Amino acid sequence: MKHLITFLGLCLMALISFGQDNYDADLIPAELKNRANACIRNQENTVDMRAPDNVAIIIKQAITILNKNGDENARLRIYYDKSTTIKSIKGEVYNSAGKLINKFSQNDFNDESAADGFSLFTDSRVKHYLPAVNVYPYTIVYNYEIRNKQNLSIPDWTPKPANDISVEKSTYTFICKPSDQIRIKAQNFSGTPKELVDEKQKMLIWNVNNLPAVKTEAYSPDPDTYRTSIKIAPQDFYYYGHKGNYTNWQQLGKWVYDDLLKGRDVLSPVTVQTIRDLVKEEKSDQGKARKIYDYLQKKTRYISVQVGIGGLQPFPATEVDRLGYGDCKALVNYMQSLLKAVGIESYYCLVEAGSFKKSFDVDYASAVQGNHIVLCLPLKGDTTWLECTNQKIPFGFLSDFTDDRLVLACTAEGGKLLRTPKLTTQNNLQVRKGNLILEKDGNINGTINTIFSGAQYDNHEDFMGKPVIEQHKLLKEAYDIDNIDFDAVNYVQKKNIDPELVEDIKLSIRNYAPVNGEKMFLQLNAFNVKSTAPEVRNRTLPLYINRGFTDEDILVYTLPENINTALILPSNKNIKGIFGEYVAKTKVDGKKLTYYRKLIINDGTFPANEYAAFAKFLSDVNSADHLKLALSLKK
Repeated sequence: MKHLITFLGLCLMALISFGQDNYDADLIPAELKNRANACIRNQENTVDMRAPDNVAIIIKQAITILNKNGDENARLRIYYDKSTTIKSIKGEVYNSAGKLINKFSQNDFNDESAADGFSLFTDSRVKHYLPAVNVYPYTIVYNYEIRNKQNLSIPDWTPKPANDISVEKSTYTFICKPSDQIRIKAQNFSGTPKELVDEKQKMLIWNVNNLPAVKTEAYSPDPDTYRTSIKIAPQDFYYYGHKGNYTNWQQLGKWVYDDLLKGRDVLSPVTVQTIRDLVKEEKSDQGKARKIYDYLQKKTRYISVQVGIGGLQPFPATEVDRLGYGDCKALVNYMQSLLKAVGIESYYCLVEAGSFKKSFDVDYASAVQGNHIVLCLPLKGDTTWLECTNQKIPFGFLSDFTDDRLVLACTAEGGKLLRTPKLTTQNNLQVRKGNLILEKDGNINGTINTIFSGAQYDNHEDFMGKPVIEQHKLLKEAYDIDNIDFDAVNYVQKKNIDPELVEDIKLSIRNYAPVNGEKMFLQLNAFNVKSTAPEVRNRTLPLYINRGFTDEDILVYTLPENINTALILPSNKNIKGIFGEYVAKTKVDGKKLTYYRKLIINDGTFPANEYAAFAKFLSDVNSADHLKLALSLKK
C-alpha cells in the first residue's frame, strides 16, 4: 500500500508540475540555446503495458522552437491502424514570453493515408499538425494518448532525437505487472532507473536533464551508438491474434518461421511444373536458381502492401503468382517457394536496409529491428544472396542497400544471425579512360569510357533505361562542369554476380582551358575532384567511413599545335595514410599529355583524434585535384 500511495503521489506531482511549467523562452539556460534550433523543455513518455493486448502510450511534450530551422520539430505525427487507436490529442501554443496564444485538439489535425509512393494497400493512417507560427521563439505543448492492441513492438525512448535539439528534462516511465518478464537495452545511460513495485504493478523511471545541442560532426557513426536510448522487449507477446515468447534471436526467428511463414509457400501444381520444366537442363543448384530469379524478375514487380498481420506476414505465394506483384516479404516468400519446388533450400532474412550500414544487435533481440527482407541461398561452398524487389539488379548482387551487416535468417531450426557480403574498397571501382582534344581556343571535345562496379555500380544504375533527356540531366549533375554538353550517351549493363555498368559518352566543354596572354591554363582533372571534409575542432565522435572505394582515371589530352610541349615537365604526386592513398602523374609524349589519377579511400572506424589527419588528407587530395598547368603558347 505504501508503494501504491507513493506511485500515485508521484504521478499527481508530475501532472501538476507539467501543467504549471513556465514556457518563457528567456528561462532556457544559455548553454541549452547554444547550437540549438529547438529545446525540449519537458517531455514525459509513459508506456503502460496493462496486458499484452492493451498497451497505453501517453506522451506529454513541450518544445520551444528557437528559430525557423527548428520549425519541423514542432510538427506532430501520430500513426495509427487497426491495432492502434488514438484516444486523445490536445495542445497549446505559447509565445516567447510564455503567454498562451492558441489551443488545438484532434479536430485541427490533418488525417491522411500513410501510404508511400510504392504502397498498393495499407492499413496505416497518420494524423499530423504543424502550428502556423512565424514569430520566434515559440513553444508548442502536446498531450496525447494512444492504445496498442499488441506489445510485440514497444516504442524506444530517445530523449535527444537530433544534434540540433537540446533537452531541459525528459522522463520515460514503463509500467507493467510485477510478474511480466522484460528485457531492457540501455544505451549511453549512466545510472539505474528508479523502480517502484507493489502487488499490482511495477514502474521503472528513467530521466535525463540538461542535454545541450551539439554541432553535427561529419563522418560520424550510427547515432544509435552514441545517443541515449532505452529499448524494451517483453518476453511474452501478443500480435494481431498471434501469441509467442522469445528472449533471443533463435526464438524470435523460430516464431517468424512457424507462425508468420508457415503455409504461405504453397504453389499450384501448374506453377510447380512450369518451374521444374524451366530448370530441367540445368546441372547445378546455382544455375537453377539463376533461371528462377530471372523468371521472378520478369513476372513480378514490387509494390508495398502494408496489410495483414501488422504488415509483417507475407501474402501467400499463390497470390503473388496470380497477381504478379508483392512487397519485399511477399516476393521473397514467392522466390523461396519457387526454389523449394525444385529442392533448393533458402532462408527468409530480415535486414535493416539502407546505404548506411546497420546490423542487428547481437546481444539484444527485438522485433523492431529490421525494415526489409532478402533471401539467402546456402548453396554448397557458394552462399548466394538475392534482392527480390528489383527487376534490374543482377543475380547474387545485394547492392549497398543491404551489404555487410548482420541479418536474421528465419529457419526451421530457429533464427540465426548471418552477415551479408561486403562491397569492398577494392571492388567498389570507378575506372575512367578519356581521349580529349584540346582546341586552340580552350574548348575541349572527346570521348569518355567509364566502368562502374561494386557500390559505384549501384550509384549509377538509375541511369539505365532513362530517356535521353533525363540521362543528360543526370550527367550534368554527375559531371559538374560549366559549359559541358553531351553529344552521345550509351550504357551497357553486365549482369554478373559482380556486375558492371559501362558508360560511353561523347562530350564537349566550351572555354574549359582559358587563355590569358601567352598562357593557356588547363586543369588536368576534369571530372573527378574529391571534396574536402569540414574542419571540426574538439571532435568527440569517432571518425566513421561507411564504405570504401577506388577511383582510377586516365585522361589523354591531344594538345593543339600552338602549345610548346617542351616546357611541360612530368609530375608525380603521392599521398598515403591509414585512410587511403592518392597518386597523380603527368607525362608528355609528342602532342599527347597523359594524366593518371588513382584515389583509394578505406572504410572503417578511427579514433576521434584522427579526424584532423583525415581532413588534411582530403584537403591535400582536393588541392592536387585542382592542379592547373600553365601551358606556354608558341609565339
